[in-house]
Amino acid sequence: MAKPEERKKRAQKIVAYLKKAYPTPESELQHTTPFQFLAAVILSAQCTDKAVNKLTATLFKKYKTPKEFAEADPALFAEEISSIPFFRNKAKAIIGAAREIEARHGGAVPRTERELVALPGVGYKTAHVILGELFDVWEGIATDTHVKRFAKRFDLTDQSDLTKISKDLEVLLPKNDWKYVNNGLVLYGRYVCPARPHDCADHPLTKLWPPAALRWPKAK
Repeated sequence: MAKPEERKKRAQKIVAYLKKAYPTPESELQHTTPFQFLAAVILSAQCTDKAVNKLTATLFKKYKTPKEFAEADPALFAEEISSIPFFRNKAKAIIGAAREIEARHGGAVPRTERELVALPGVGYKTAHVILGELFDVWEGIATDTHVKRFAKRFDLTDQSDLTKISKDLEVLLPKNDWKYVNNGLVLYGRYVCPARPHDCADHPLTKLWPPAALRWPKAK
């Protein structure tokens, strides 16, 4: 098992690279209103941003505000998002979240983790993606499959649960660096070092810790 100080130094070197490579962390999920972004994040679970953006290019012309999502016909809405995985559960979650926001938050997307995770379909990861993207509030590290994969490959955690991985990373890194982790590793994983095993010895992060080239844990 790696020593905590070794992990801390390694994590900080990784984030130093991410800060230079991706200085303005932004999600690639397209949206024009805050609730559209919340909906897009729910839709993106176990699905690519590219597939979500293809769907929402049409969907978001019809649904913009929480009120419009809340009033959607559940069966029709599920059919409208049926091109992505788990569409029935996601339809239920999005409409449920919209109704909660209308009823309890005056139609405004909440600005705290506690209020967000109380919404249907919103867990720790989703809440912190929303807080960071919409409000520039970075109170936690959002761990998705990309972040989990690199946390395991670079031996920064012994956990498999996404929230527990987040907590491990939060201990290793100063809070003012948390904003660079999720979107930085998502972009790096998407465009530099994809999940399928390949020779990545010459990739920037692997050069920081060469053993990562031989570690290919499953992302899920």
